[in-house]
Amino acid sequence: MDYETLKVTRQDHVAILAFNRPEALNALNTAVARELPVALREAADDDEISAAVLTGEGDRAFCVGADLKERKTMSRAEVARQRELFVHAFTAVVEFTKPLVAAVNGFCLGGGLEFALACDFIIASETAVFGLPEVGLAIIPGGGGTQLLPRIVGRNQAKELIFTGRRFPAAEAQRLGLANYVVPAGELREKTLAVMREIAGNGPIALRQAKRAINLGLEVELRTALLLEAECYNACLHSEDRDEGLRAFNEKRPPVYRGR
Repeated sequence: MDYETLKVTRQDHVAILAFNRPEALNALNTAVARELPVALREAADDDEISAAVLTGEGDRAFCVGADLKERKTMSRAEVARQRELFVHAFTAVVEFTKPLVAAVNGFCLGGGLEFALACDFIIASETAVFGLPEVGLAIIPGGGGTQLLPRIVGRNQAKELIFTGRRFPAAEAQRLGLANYVVPAGELREKTLAVMREIAGNGPIALRQAKRAINLGLEVELRTALLLEAECYNACLHSEDRDEGLRAFNEKRPPVYRGR
């Protein structure tokens, strides 16, 4: 479908979802919150898509968080309704079942950083700038930031970043373990697609089950986590893709996976 605030393209078996409001630094407005879950659902339901990228159009910003120009015209009741849409959008990113990588170009602030945190990992341009500035507006990160950031960088680092609301560069994000890769600005797309091709070349069922095992396993004690892993392994074991993987290995050729 056509989107007002998103640009959705495909590169082989990878869906690329880009916030498409560069004139507003890709700020999150009501339309984005409505459209993003739909685009993610389409990518999840498409058997030809093995993985996805979330990024922003233009060189200046990935997403700078909520569109405060829109919000200043809204009543308290309208803000409350919008808030429900925002939570739904953040949840859709967290619950996306296939690998989802954030390619961060420029400013990645507030809700923008929370979208990136909700992805499986981040690839950043060296010009990227991160931050959760919400406390400076007398609110807190409300798109998962208080929960996701500590799980990635640790409790104390997360508290410092959230309590100060300060901005920090891509190099620091990588040092903290927030960004897996930092690359020159002109190489962000190339690096992201190279990583995504490597991911998408693997078994689609295995990718989904590996993500499920990691995400669920981190939330429980080890014995239960190992049982979850066994369940996810068994979901792959009797698939046609698993048989194809073994045949391809023995025949010394690339596998052709079909997601079944």
